[in-house]
Amino acid sequence: MSIDMTFPINSKIALVTGGASGIGKAISETFAKKGVTVAIADLQKDAAQNLASAVGNNSTAHVCDVTNLDSIKSAVAEVIAFHGRIDILINSAGVVALAPAEWLEQSAWDLTLSVNLSGTFFMSQTVGKHMLERGHGKIINLASQAASIALDEHVAYCASKFGVLGITKVLASEWAGRGITVNSISPTVVLTELGKKAWDGPKGDALKKLIPTGRFAEPEEIAAAAVFLASDGANMINGADLVVDGGYTIR
Repeated sequence: MSIDMTFPINSKIALVTGGASGIGKAISETFAKKGVTVAIADLQKDAAQNLASAVGNNSTAHVCDVTNLDSIKSAVAEVIAFHGRIDILINSAGVVALAPAEWLEQSAWDLTLSVNLSGTFFMSQTVGKHMLERGHGKIINLASQAASIALDEHVAYCASKFGVLGITKVLASEWAGRGITVNSISPTVVLTELGKKAWDGPKGDALKKLIPTGRFAEPEEIAAAAVFLASDGANMINGADLVVDGGYTIR
């Protein structure tokens, strides 16, 4: 077997949820540079449209609320109607609500689980049916270091991301024999605009001291992991969680 070590993904069609900002934006931009046509699904219509225009490659913007199954089905149908297929799904849409467990509001719990966990499953289910019909596809879920270890004040986030790993493994088990691999990526703090604001100052400095590499991740480093998992070079990787945390979870 010959594997192209440049890990090409050109000419693929990728649907990226939460694709107009943060990690999703970095993945959308990086995929486009690799020759992928990106369907950017996001609640923010203008931001998605601006990014689709900026990255080119016939990329498109699609309004999608991953907490609403009708919205998911509509967006997926729209992408397939426009591009003809979906080769890669990146489930990047996510939220975080921090509070001590005894004070976390039900609304914060419900929203976190609805976006991070249910959104990941129902988007995977909807796109997965299309991929199963074609007999080919790659699904990559954004989990977190909070999917492997307990983080204070992250009870809803940890619950949702632990669940994402469960979804990933079950879908990988059920679908790999029919041509679809399913994997996840678990980053540490990523220096998106929100990440920079949330972890600026002493709080961030203290956390970086617990990371063996001594720093947080750049968005492009998460995008690089997604490129690899989406490429044919990762065809034998299935049900895995690629941890990109500088070693934080090994201690």
